[in-house]
Amino acid sequence: MHDDRTLFEFITLEGAQAGLSWETILRKREAYRRAFVDFDPARVARFTPARVERLVRDPGIVRNRLKIDSTVGNARVFLGVQREFGSFESYLWGFVGGAPRVNRWRTLRQVPARTRESDALSRDMLARGFRFFGSTICYAFMQAVGIVNDHTIDCFRHPRVGSSSRRAD
Repeated sequence: MHDDRTLFEFITLEGAQAGLSWETILRKREAYRRAFVDFDPARVARFTPARVERLVRDPGIVRNRLKIDSTVGNARVFLGVQREFGSFESYLWGFVGGAPRVNRWRTLRQVPARTRESDALSRDMLARGFRFFGSTICYAFMQAVGIVNDHTIDCFRHPRVGSSSRRAD
């Protein structure tokens, strides 16, 4: 994935999903897109307390104040990472040496919930001020954005994802 706005979208949705099913979040994705201004981190970072209060009452999204507040705070931290590294993508790919991790799992039971890389990324993101981004959420994010290919080797997506996730320089 090579688009910072999309990366911010996935950070937001992964954080919202904590403790819930993906199906719940996917059903609410369009409402999230509307509520968080098409996942524009610069605009989300400027949300006022009044705007957050309106979101807490929005039935289209998960109305958890901590998760909504974390999205606004995460947008601010996200912008700081962009300034420091030139893009969030550059920061992110540094945790895997610039190339996706292509695993060769035979069964879904072999797929871990977290890894050394997700531990390191999560630890760094939390130290920078990101919230709702523990190692398990972080690993799911890494899978979702193509940094990690955990499709089983018999899955038709394994070779396709493994070859198309390479970082664009």
